[in-house]
Amino acid sequence: MTSPNDRNDDGGVPVPTTPVGASSTAPAEYPPASPAGRGMFGNQGTGDVSGYGGLVRPRRSIEEASRPYGSYFDEVRDALEEAYPQFGDAIEKVVVDRGELTLHVRPERIAEVCQVMRDDMSLRFELCSSVSGVDYLGADGRRLHVVYQLTSMTYRRLVRLEAAVSAEDPHLPSVTAVYPTADWQEREAYDMFGIVFDGHPNLTRILMPDDWEGHPQRKDYPLGGVPVEYKGAEIPPPDRRRSYQ
Repeated sequence: MTSPNDRNDDGGVPVPTTPVGASSTAPAEYPPASPAGRGMFGNQGTGDVSGYGGLVRPRRSIEEASRPYGSYFDEVRDALEEAYPQFGDAIEKVVVDRGELTLHVRPERIAEVCQVMRDDMSLRFELCSSVSGVDYLGADGRRLHVVYQLTSMTYRRLVRLEAAVSAEDPHLPSVTAVYPTADWQEREAYDMFGIVFDGHPNLTRILMPDDWEGHPQRKDYPLGGVPVEYKGAEIPPPDRRRSYQ
């Protein structure tokens, strides 16, 4: 590295200088680790947050919210209850957490609720922007949850619907007839979590090969993978690259 000001006395030719922070063994050393980088997420051990380093996080129980909910949440609940006579049977609980409204819906009623949420003039949730799966292994008997993010472009409102099924009977109705955007999203939830959306027009895998066994995002899915060959060298699957203790 040279600097225009570093010139010898003969011809003004730049002279190499040693970069600041360099040593004889490294071109540029890393700054010392700051205390903020240690013990993240409450872990006092190695800092490994993969779950294999002994990290323990307490589970929060999500309780049903009491009225008034605040914001537009009371209006949404009242409008749905008025437009949908089966409200009491279909809605398991209403949760307001971190400034967001979640309606927990019985799985067999999810398509009906989506239809009302879209079509009722007081609700008008025209867009389903996301359908995703969650696995609450060990925390819920119905461990597989499906989460629907609905948006009302008319009223500029957001609502989350959530339906839970068991791993032994992971069935619930497809909402593709109500929200066509859910087509590939339901396929991904099926592929990754094994959640079966009855009535879907083409419920096949979308990420994994058709003959793949198991569902990779379930929390009891094996950590290992398949070896990968690259220019004659074989990269072992993850469970053989590192010893998790």
